[in-house]
Amino acid sequence: MRVVVLSDIHGNLQALEAVLEAEGDRFDALWCLGDTIGYGARPNECVDLIRARADVVLAGNHDLAVLGKVNVARFGDDAGRAARWTREVLGAEQEAWLATLEPIDSIDAVTLAHGSPRDPIWEYVIDGPGASIALAHAPAAKVVLVGHTHVPMSARSVGDRVTGGHAPPGREEILGDDVRLFANPGSVGQPRDGDSRASYLVLDIDDDVPVRVEFRRVVYDTATAAKEITDAGLPPQFADRLLFGM
Repeated sequence: MRVVVLSDIHGNLQALEAVLEAEGDRFDALWCLGDTIGYGARPNECVDLIRARADVVLAGNHDLAVLGKVNVARFGDDAGRAARWTREVLGAEQEAWLATLEPIDSIDAVTLAHGSPRDPIWEYVIDGPGASIALAHAPAAKVVLVGHTHVPMSARSVGDRVTGGHAPPGREEILGDDVRLFANPGSVGQPRDGDSRASYLVLDIDDDVPVRVEFRRVVYDTATAAKEITDAGLPPQFADRLLFGM
């Protein structure tokens, strides 16, 4: 089974559509690790598309903030402003569907969380030691998948040793019997690793066992997505980020 794994769409319809177009019909399932909304100008359309296409969807901290399930005061001023704007424009049907989502799940030998298995809403895992802790909190998982940081990352665990870091496009991880993997697909709609292209990964599963991960990027119309943000009256820094991947 081939699974497209993505995260942190953040209301960026152009980026989401570009990923789906790039993959076409060459996948069997789609998993989303949360933050479908927030920052971007097309929350309803992104929710509708993910709802129609994804097999597994998690709630992220921005989704929960828009729903009022976490305190928006934990955000910075501009992120809080974007969350309040999203709350105003989000449709009732889209809101009701988002309210059914949880920030953590597991499928066979894979644990999925928005932040981490230890703290699925808020924790940022950015390095090997953090990945080691995340794997320790999901002892039954061969693969742990998270989002939240907006930076693609992979870390391999063999015995007591965990090694890894930023995952550039094309990075491939082959999972032998003795390997466990922590992986973050990066962000579809708000990348923050200096690369403006939408970021995601593809996971191959054989007989319910993950065997391979590949990180991918795809170009999309950043100019239009950025203009929609400014036209909506959202903080312009969220538009600028799209152009530079920061």
